[in-house]
Amino acid sequence: MSGQRELGDFLQTRRAQLRPEDVGLPDYGDRRRVPGLRREELALLAGVSSSYYTRLEQGQSVGASPEILDAIGRALHLDEAEQRHLHDLAGSARRRAVARRPPAEHVDASIFGLLEAFGDVPALVSGRRGDVLAWNRMGHALFASHIDPAGPMDPDNRPNLPRLIFLDPHTRALYADWPRKARAVVENLRMTAGRHTDDALLTSLVGELAMKSAEFAAMWADHKVSPCDSAVYEMNHPLVGSLVVTQQSMRPPRGEERHIVLGLAEPGSPSQAALRLLSQATAPEVRRERECPVADARSGSPSPGRCRTP
Repeated sequence: MSGQRELGDFLQTRRAQLRPEDVGLPDYGDRRRVPGLRREELALLAGVSSSYYTRLEQGQSVGASPEILDAIGRALHLDEAEQRHLHDLAGSARRRAVARRPPAEHVDASIFGLLEAFGDVPALVSGRRGDVLAWNRMGHALFASHIDPAGPMDPDNRPNLPRLIFLDPHTRALYADWPRKARAVVENLRMTAGRHTDDALLTSLVGELAMKSAEFAAMWADHKVSPCDSAVYEMNHPLVGSLVVTQQSMRPPRGEERHIVLGLAEPGSPSQAALRLLSQATAPEVRRERECPVADARSGSPSPGRCRTP
């Protein structure tokens, strides 16, 4: 991905969403060749020259100061996440970084211990591009029970959350409001792409999804961004049916681009009961000892002993 092109496309799509009346400009009812504000109108609102803003949008000027970017963001009515994305894109455009293949992501042993400490709370660790780096038993059971639980251990074939959401029918059926979940995934991936325009694997993932999913391509073209910090979803699980789960994202210590995603249900709710049932249904077989009759070697009559049952 080119930082200059991404910056220009982002500015253009945001400008197209604003109407003159949204920013206090008179609308004389004239016919516009393009939707939204004109470049000169946006430049006027931001306090920069029209020629300078045009060069910025066309990728011909990459030296915009933080103050100018803030002014343009205010003129575009950007929210906090969009403003941060604007600065990330401008920084990437200045660096002119060459696409490279980053090293494989991994998690420390302490993170595996943390996942297990969550007990029956579904939890997984997501990497920069949405690869599942690790999960606990319930994280696998809730989010991807149909795939190999050992998948995260293979760096070359790890489950990838954006790929599952858009290309896997089982994951698609898991969400009652799939379009909302899909948009959240795309908007979060857009923010990551703005910070890492030189990540060849991320560029390849975006290209693959755009080629294989028209829905992803349309959502990606909107250039909308939003962090995936916390959201409530209704899920239709194949084992326990409908349940409402808050998917809460948090960064582990020294996590950088990694996130721990938890699946939380309201205490005392039917959804919590469904998670408890899911835990019981997917628990590993426990070998239990019990008293059982054992034949006496001399008499053949049963005598108390211990045997194991699966």
